[in-house]
Amino acid sequence: MGGQNLTSLDDALEHLLSGAQVIDRTETLPLERTLGRILAEDIRVPADVPPADNSAVDGYAVRMADTASGAPLPVSARVAAGQAPGTLEPGTAVRIFTGSEIPAGADAVVMQERTEPRDGGIAIMAAVEEGQNIRRQGQDLRSGAIALSAGTPIRPQEMGLLGSMGIGSVEVLQPLRVAVFSTGDELVDPGQPLQAGQIYNTNRYTLTGLLQAVGCDIVRCETLRDNRENTRSALLGAAAEADLIITSGGVSVGEEDHVRVVLEESGELSLWRLAIKPGKPLAFGFLDGTPVLGLPGNPAAVLVTFLVAGLPYIRHCQGNRRYHVLGEYLPAAFSVDKPSVRREFLRARKQANGDLIEIAAYPNQSSGVLSSACWGDGLAVVPEDTTLAAGDRVLYYAFSELLG
Repeated sequence: MGGQNLTSLDDALEHLLSGAQVIDRTETLPLERTLGRILAEDIRVPADVPPADNSAVDGYAVRMADTASGAPLPVSARVAAGQAPGTLEPGTAVRIFTGSEIPAGADAVVMQERTEPRDGGIAIMAAVEEGQNIRRQGQDLRSGAIALSAGTPIRPQEMGLLGSMGIGSVEVLQPLRVAVFSTGDELVDPGQPLQAGQIYNTNRYTLTGLLQAVGCDIVRCETLRDNRENTRSALLGAAAEADLIITSGGVSVGEEDHVRVVLEESGELSLWRLAIKPGKPLAFGFLDGTPVLGLPGNPAAVLVTFLVAGLPYIRHCQGNRRYHVLGEYLPAAFSVDKPSVRREFLRARKQANGDLIEIAAYPNQSSGVLSSACWGDGLAVVPEDTTLAAGDRVLYYAFSELLG
């Protein structure tokens, strides 16, 4: 077979991402419903955060100059969080709590643990520095600055930051609408009895799970029988309502592989056959302007090609500007003796070997063995034309990182 007419993964990703169109539909959601969504607008800080100087600890607000003599200071007031701070009387201290605003005239806060009760007031048992234990106004965010930019995925910390600015709702991009098709006369839905020659539809559930995990809306989920005109009709129908069509199977060279042919006859086929393993028979094109990503039919190949080729494309279409996968290099607990013209993605996981963390690969890397991905926690990458000895460093991507 060799490497003829195979597109490298790097070239394929460049092709996919250069043409990825960000969806432009937006909606405004209350803050509590924004987890996992993508900001559609820059968020500017409406007012300083915090809005005033406040205490970082429970203790006493003082003037540093009043502490120089070491004499006890009477406590002239008490300021709880949420109360107006008032003004510090010269030569006194104000009892203060974490989050309380600093009284006018105070320039330091002494931690409670650094004081002792003395003569109806407090004695300060440590040196005092100007500004200590004071969180300054605007220390976190300054009014008018961009706190979060469009394209930022909203995590719990972004929700908290928005809340800290008093923002109760934000404009976000609507989810990507995806139609999912499995192909093959042999496919049967789980829960039904199998007849001779039939298998259960694995890919439907792998793909719907992956798409749900990355925040897509699934607008269709169907099984296509091995009939070209039915395949054409279903795909064209989905093109009218979906932002992206994803198929599994039907993109290789067999007589019953109709998806690729439909793309060639009724649309555009711009990418076919990748130099990766598993997952060589991957196709990409358009029907009526809607992108179609045709994944292989073998279950492990579906998972791998979705993660390494489909997901970066989806993240771009979602407008996610933060999606970057770095991976890590760790020693391999396996070897690869024969180089391949294709980049290999081995289902793998971390394991401890004494004080060493290394990467173990599942023994059976067949593209039909999905249990390898349940055993594993990620993918180990063996580059093209490369052998690997145990102990060599190998690039490892955790599934959790790939999914973002």
